[in-house]
Amino acid sequence: MVVHTVTFAQRLREVFELLETDLRIQLVFTVAPHAFGNGVTEFLRSLDITTVPWEEALRAEFDLALAAGSRGVHELRTPVVRISHGAGQIKLLTDVSTLAQGEPRSPGMLSRQHLLHEGRLVPAAIVYSHDRDLEELARSCPEALPVAHVTGDPCVDRIMAGRHRREFYRRALGIEDGQRLVAVTSTWGPTSTFGRLDSLLPQLLSQLPGDGYRVAMLVHPNVFAGHGTRQVHGWLSCCQGRGIAVVPPEADWQALLIAADWIIGDHGSLTAYGTLTDATMLLTAGSRREVSACSPAALLSAVAPVVSPVYPLVEQLEYAAQLHRPGQYDHVAALLSSAPGQFHRRMRSVLYRMLGLGEPARPPFVAPPPPPPSLTRWEIPAGGGAAL
Repeated sequence: MVVHTVTFAQRLREVFELLETDLRIQLVFTVAPHAFGNGVTEFLRSLDITTVPWEEALRAEFDLALAAGSRGVHELRTPVVRISHGAGQIKLLTDVSTLAQGEPRSPGMLSRQHLLHEGRLVPAAIVYSHDRDLEELARSCPEALPVAHVTGDPCVDRIMAGRHRREFYRRALGIEDGQRLVAVTSTWGPTSTFGRLDSLLPQLLSQLPGDGYRVAMLVHPNVFAGHGTRQVHGWLSCCQGRGIAVVPPEADWQALLIAADWIIGDHGSLTAYGTLTDATMLLTAGSRREVSACSPAALLSAVAPVVSPVYPLVEQLEYAAQLHRPGQYDHVAALLSSAPGQFHRRMRSVLYRMLGLGEPARPPFVAPPPPPPSLTRWEIPAGGGAAL
């Protein structure tokens, strides 16, 4: 298991849990170098996982390697299975230095730059969530089509398995009768919700009545890894005592989306996954130039209402709720997976076929998201960062 970031580790967990009880298989974990790799070792340690050094993993031989990222995996002496992370193929390739003149930008997991190394196809198998990914792959990197598989999306399956537990999750979070939960979701980068929080945060702090609303901020793990947890908490120290919870990067976020009354988000994966729930969706204003035009995020941005800093936030929430209809974003959610409810079964079949082993004689179990802790546990503590 090649782990680059906390985000990748969370997606890989859906995969290695399919294998770890099989007495024929030994799992070995390594942390590969990555710019947003801070916190990975600690996250794995919290799961009682020990790791081998990356340099040792490069020298050893394994039957199979699994990775959600591309950096360094071409150096491994083993067949590699690449799995998608996030809600569909949203973000376009950021490094355009290797593109030929006139060559279009593709999402990372569909780009030649992420799949080939010196003209050689690196993965022995590539896993995607939707059939439409193969259509794009045929244009962007046709050499990869023979090893591409559509398995669906594990987060889609988990959320759908937990939707009926909404009230249970709300009680676990400490949402009282009459209170409503606003989940603020953010990807990373300057055009994200967090990158523009200076316009949204005053509204959250001053315009939501404290007794009637609870706020949970779900910030991408790359933000914590890139800036440091102390600095992120320092920037958000004004939330102290305001009942605003900042969900840690290692936490399971799916139950919070299910429990939310409103989701305010950007072009990131969590916002797109919110279309699977009954929450009212609102988007923060931001550039969509980095987003693939055929992604769920792009489709959602064309139909969901946008929060304005000019008008009272409560009025905007209530107006959006009045317009919201059940199933309003089903056409967006349909782009998240073309095999809903089938990820774990399809993924396990790919892995065992690659290993040359027969599958266990039982179906894989898909558990709903676990109950979250109370929101008060995640409220910002006193103190912040210090200047260097």
